[in-house]
Amino acid sequence: MTLMHPTRSDAPDHAWLIATHLGDTPRAEVEDSLRELRALADTAQAGILGETVCRLRDIHPATYIGRGKATQIAEEAAAAGATLVIFDDDLSPAQGRALEDLFKIRVVDRTQLILDIFAQRALSLEGRLQIELAQLRYLIPRLRGLWTHLERQKGGIGLKGPGEKQLELDRRRIEQRITRIKAQLQIVRLRRAELRRGRRRHGWALLTLVGYTNAGKSTLLNTLTEAGVHADDQLFATLDPTTRQLRLPNHQPCLLTDTVGFIRKLPHHLVEAFKATLEEVNEADLLLHVIDASQPRVDEQIAAVEAVLRELGAEAKPVLAVFNKTDLEKGSNQAIRLADRFRNSVAISAATGEGTGTLCQAIADLLRDRVAHLHLKIPAGEGRWLAALHANGKVLEQKVRGKQLHVEAVVSASFAATLPPDWIVS
Repeated sequence: MTLMHPTRSDAPDHAWLIATHLGDTPRAEVEDSLRELRALADTAQAGILGETVCRLRDIHPATYIGRGKATQIAEEAAAAGATLVIFDDDLSPAQGRALEDLFKIRVVDRTQLILDIFAQRALSLEGRLQIELAQLRYLIPRLRGLWTHLERQKGGIGLKGPGEKQLELDRRRIEQRITRIKAQLQIVRLRRAELRRGRRRHGWALLTLVGYTNAGKSTLLNTLTEAGVHADDQLFATLDPTTRQLRLPNHQPCLLTDTVGFIRKLPHHLVEAFKATLEEVNEADLLLHVIDASQPRVDEQIAAVEAVLRELGAEAKPVLAVFNKTDLEKGSNQAIRLADRFRNSVAISAATGEGTGTLCQAIADLLRDRVAHLHLKIPAGEGRWLAALHANGKVLEQKVRGKQLHVEAVVSASFAATLPPDWIVS
């Protein structure tokens, strides 16, 4: 057990953290997960009063950590003035109710904490809908515990108490709300699909940033495109996806999208709810896996991201590993070690911009089959094609010679295929 001073003087909740060391799980893994839980609690603006690591042989089916241990921690938390207990693992509805009876204060698990953070951070209508959907799915199996204060009559048919009636009414309302949210998100999905079809028509390559939360994806997006999105040294600093245009060294235009960060034990409800947003991952021509190479548990973070990609069905997508924070000595050393794990990789510092030129060149090399460098002779009466060349690539030079427009341009391979072959000089 460890006592701490609150991390925030104005925090609305004073939390006691509980992690479990189960069986032969490495101690370092437990400590790393607890360190991450502290960061999550801080992100949720909870003051941390203390923490306990429970060594368990098996999970207790009723109270997760056992009644005796729970009672002991309850006394310590009450003496410290805790108003909230946060578990580093997911609790079943029955375990959550039993623990709240023992602690006499609110008990939340890791999933509930992450959902709360997402609810605070979601800014767009789409983001708020996705979070509400995840919260409602989490809430449904836990409804029964919310009505234990109401009387329930015993007996046969027709003798259900008001609590049971309210439970059924709430469940029906939640299911109706879930149906409405799914319909709204389907509209979002269709709108995104239409936008992607428009991009495909122009032949622009689609790049998607993926990675562990706080790996530096938003900072990298800002560095490469001057997007100006919020980037902070906190977990889940940004939730809503942002797409910006990026022009590569070979003049190829592409679109770069930032996505929500992943995390170990990412709630399944959250992955399901964010599928409308995470479709950008499946539609990408290339995934940029941003990795915080300075992290001591970087291998576990890489494994967590790869697990989510598998859940999304995107494990076969081409990946460029981007080792970030190599301006730090530990990041630089680990980037050298990690390079052997990936077929394609680049070491950068998104904060300083070091290595981003090499990164853009590596992207261009991986997408080189999608671009064509052409010299064209366009008849004078076909000037409308010049605007199309500007829209679908980069016009490097244009000159009028007699009744022809001589143009040097870099365009997408798909657009090049639409040009009359006799216009192409080389």
